[in-house]
Amino acid sequence: MASERITLTIPGPDGDRELGLSSPNRVIWPELGITKHEFVEYLLAVSGPFLAANGDRPVSLERFGEGIDGDSFFSKNPPKGAPDYVHAVSVRYNSGRRHPQLVLTEPAAVAWAAQMNTIVFHPWASLTANTDNPVELRIDLDPQPGTAFAEAAAVAPALRDLLAEAGLTAFLKTSGNRGIHVFCPIEPTHEFLDVRHAVIAAGRELARRMPDKVTVNWWKEERGERIFIDFNQANRDRTMAGAYSARPLPTATVSTPITWEELDAGVDPASFTVRSVPQRLADQGDPWAEFGAKPGRIDTLLEWWQRDLDDGLGELPFPPEFPKMPGEPPRVQPSRINPENWPKSED
Repeated sequence: MASERITLTIPGPDGDRELGLSSPNRVIWPELGITKHEFVEYLLAVSGPFLAANGDRPVSLERFGEGIDGDSFFSKNPPKGAPDYVHAVSVRYNSGRRHPQLVLTEPAAVAWAAQMNTIVFHPWASLTANTDNPVELRIDLDPQPGTAFAEAAAVAPALRDLLAEAGLTAFLKTSGNRGIHVFCPIEPTHEFLDVRHAVIAAGRELARRMPDKVTVNWWKEERGERIFIDFNQANRDRTMAGAYSARPLPTATVSTPITWEELDAGVDPASFTVRSVPQRLADQGDPWAEFGAKPGRIDTLLEWWQRDLDDGLGELPFPPEFPKMPGEPPRVQPSRINPENWPKSED
């Protein structure tokens, strides 16, 4: 039976915080027996690099009231009764509406999120100083049926080289599942739609170079057994699991920054878990320690975007919950509409 409550003392930039942790022995990952208390201890152990990657920015919390086998929901706004060290920032959503969004700035705030049954942390690509302009260009290498991590790993170095041609330095992390996330630090000079267009331009160029391995086709029926460049993850208020965030999978895997050398050596993403990552950090340090030291610009990618526009390649579909965007093609599967009215395929 879970004990009722314990109190944790958590050091931070403004001194110690005391946090009450309810049901500390409740099991979150049943196959491994990882409890809520153990998960909080994991978050505190990795809090330095975790906050460097996910702090001081809007974040959505994916909460699981009954562990990974139960239902989940997202919290974006600070709930009533949140401690004063849990911050918020006003953000603009795609509808044009503005609303406060959670911001984590210290270890106690991260532990509080776990007390609220958060497992996955979904940070925005922008900071609180300017939530409209991303400081990261993010590319999700998403394996499709018939492909897996190995196929994404074969594509990632070509993407790194392509981004280098555009003047960007690429960092990577495991998704915590089958995919790979490639991030580039960028100067916050453009808003989300521009960054999305930069991702599309990079994805289109990579697909031209690796047509049998990469696709930017939004519709699943057109992707085949290729790695999908999920350009819509670059939209405002669209996020992926943050660095050092756990995943709600039976093996308690973690979305973990890795080096390009580790990728080349055949790294196993399943080896990065809530139980293994703290020791990895202690032994090897954080591969993203210098992530934001030399941000690049997306000017070259935007030139590629304009080049493709001039060549007749237009806007790509947005997610269904987004408002209709200028120049966007129909949000209907190609097989369900009259081909005469369907724009030319990316392939």
